[in-house]
Amino acid sequence: MPKDYDDQRAGDLIPVKLSRLTRRGILLGLSLSQLVALGMGVTTLVWAFYAGGGMLIAFSAPVWLCAAAVVWIRIAGRPIVEWIPVAFWWMWKTTGGQLLYRRRVVKPRPAGSLALPGDMARLREYDDPTTGAGMVHDPTASTLTAIVAVSHPAFALLDPGEQERRVSSWGRVLATVCRSGRLSMLQVLERTLPDSGTGLAEWWASHGNADGSWASTTYAELIDRAGPAGERHATTLSLSLDMQTAARQIRTAGGGIRGAAAVLRQEMSTLVAALRSADLAPSSWLTCGEIAVILRSAYDPAVAATLERHGELGQSLATAGPVAVNESWSRLRTDSAFHAVLWISEWPRSMVYPGFLAPVLLSTGIQRSFSLLCTPMRSDQAARDIRKKKTEYISDAAQRQRIGQLEDASQTAEFQDVLQQEADLTAGHGVLRYTGLISVSARTADDLDAAVAAIEQAAIQASCETRLLVGQQAQAFTAAALPLCRVV
Repeated sequence: MPKDYDDQRAGDLIPVKLSRLTRRGILLGLSLSQLVALGMGVTTLVWAFYAGGGMLIAFSAPVWLCAAAVVWIRIAGRPIVEWIPVAFWWMWKTTGGQLLYRRRVVKPRPAGSLALPGDMARLREYDDPTTGAGMVHDPTASTLTAIVAVSHPAFALLDPGEQERRVSSWGRVLATVCRSGRLSMLQVLERTLPDSGTGLAEWWASHGNADGSWASTTYAELIDRAGPAGERHATTLSLSLDMQTAARQIRTAGGGIRGAAAVLRQEMSTLVAALRSADLAPSSWLTCGEIAVILRSAYDPAVAATLERHGELGQSLATAGPVAVNESWSRLRTDSAFHAVLWISEWPRSMVYPGFLAPVLLSTGIQRSFSLLCTPMRSDQAARDIRKKKTEYISDAAQRQRIGQLEDASQTAEFQDVLQQEADLTAGHGVLRYTGLISVSARTADDLDAAVAAIEQAAIQASCETRLLVGQQAQAFTAAALPLCRVV
């Protein structure tokens, strides 16, 4: 290739290939639950064969046939045995009345707690006096979370050279997150909000000619009465401190929630510096009131524009939660909307450019939240995990060769992904585990079905595979739509 041609393409975007979702099991591609079910079936068949022969084998057929069925028959891409815990947990919630939530208006909540349903009722708020940031403490998971809003130029409108530079800068931000080993999760939440018209009102206040004329008065009244006429995008980064991993630093800083806040402030400063070096514009860390508005807008989208237009409303975490929540098998209903959460079960398998999610993120007319949960791994833990995976892949390949089973191309691709991760780790890059969730909201159930279908089609255009998280919509919604670093 001529040198001048190489120089011409030096600033072009570089396509990358994402790691596949591992489908490797403990033995011959079978997971632990599949091995247990298969072992029960084989044990029953062997016992019947030695104890009574043909007649006893026929009587025990329902046992070993059911075991084979739950191991090998798949529903929605998953074996039946993996649906058993989901169905059992759903039945437990149904019989225990955990599918319905109603706010107890006359019963005050404990001071400092968040008015949220389910297991999020244990969350506590902490107002950091040093930075003014609102921090969310989970005493059960031992995490402390802070949230910052980030503004950025439209990535799709930048030239390829600038896009490549920003992608490299974002990679350095993620490497910075992985370096300390004290963070449990970094969440990137990108959500669409109805445009309340505050920008137009601010422009009229600063540039308008309020001379009392008929035209000026009419124009001011139209701006004042303007409701949501479009949509805008808002991005937040949530940083969660693992208080167990950082226990020594917390004790050194004074212990307790104040010591944890001091340690988290160090991580917050590091993240802000990394974001600014990546040409991103982080705002001040969100206060408890600003976090309350985000939570209220997620559960009650109908009042999102009103809360934005009147900044004094909804500024309390004690009342930011929903009034009512109804969970069904495939959707969630809250105060003023229906919600459904999709999981990105498969990232693109082919070479893609950094803006491959544009069909999903730039979809118009759909109220949705895209959440990317990044779980960092320390370098030593990542190295041990990679060595373990390599050993298991090599052992499984030897076992398959011994029994005459052909090598699957997907297994070879997964092994190549492990080798690539090892090369990246050796080159100094951080290792993160990514989970992509998409929460779709609509006013009616029919509108929700249409919006989900549109998002699924957009995901196909982005070369991604999505699945509806049935039986766990309430927990998935908290992870996909709320910036609290929750897990599913």
